[in-house]
Amino acid sequence: MPALADAQARAAITLYSKINNKANAQRDRTLLDTVEDGPTYAMSVSGYTETEGLPKADRKPYKPWSYDTSSAKLYIPRFTTGQGRWFAAALSGEKGKAPSRIAVFAEQSKDKRWELVSVVDLDGTTLPDVAVDKDGYATAVAATGNKHLAADADVLRTAVIDNFATGGTNTGTKVFGPTKASKQQIKVHEETTRKFGKLGTTVFAGSTNSFKDAYALKTRGGGALLLFAHTHTQTDAVAHSGLQINPDKDDNAWLHGIPRTSVTYTFVCADAATVPAKAAPSRLIGYTCARTDASGPPVGSARTDRA
Repeated sequence: MPALADAQARAAITLYSKINNKANAQRDRTLLDTVEDGPTYAMSVSGYTETEGLPKADRKPYKPWSYDTSSAKLYIPRFTTGQGRWFAAALSGEKGKAPSRIAVFAEQSKDKRWELVSVVDLDGTTLPDVAVDKDGYATAVAATGNKHLAADADVLRTAVIDNFATGGTNTGTKVFGPTKASKQQIKVHEETTRKFGKLGTTVFAGSTNSFKDAYALKTRGGGALLLFAHTHTQTDAVAHSGLQINPDKDDNAWLHGIPRTSVTYTFVCADAATVPAKAAPSRLIGYTCARTDASGPPVGSARTDRA
């Protein structure tokens, strides 16, 4: 049976937008928790935290928004009784505009609420070629341990982290073909690790990932669209004593403006990739990250050379 009817899915998206606006206006984490879960909730809350760390004069007024349900492209799978229910949707935040994000809504088993658990900014307007049956419903497939795919969510996650950590040297450029999203991650590695010159270093690494749920839909040709999450860190450190890292105001919520000798930032990210059925490169089609933490040892309050 399908996860839900088309009209029900569009109603769930509309309700999400309505409650999300109300929660965001007040930075109400409890209300937000009724419509978001997983990495999406973690990223949203980090935005609240960052805003609350800013001086009130620097906080931008909240602007309500909504997803355009009329242009939404729905991917609703069929499930057997007892399976967790979810659906994906390609969405636009502007009426009349082509979808620019792909999202996953999952039904929470306890209270049967539909919550947004993943949303990824796509790197283009071409949507994945999801296979549908004669009634227009998609087919969910296993996202991990799937031997019918060239790569599963675990392999993709490792490759994404490698793009940040090494510039794709180990597995990133082997697992992924050269897409805009994958190139952007490699660019982040190359530019960020050079930003201090001789005054400091930057190292990226994988981190404990609390969001192991992954979602996959069969695509035409036997491959799949996979949506998953990862967590990585970025550690900035001064090259020698006498230097310090002076946090900017966007870091206030975590670092409180106190100079540090090193800072480790944690990022939670949602990722989307298309994977072929045979041994061939996958395509990273988008990712979205948010800083969720920052910490590091403080130094004396007197400013020295800025790293």
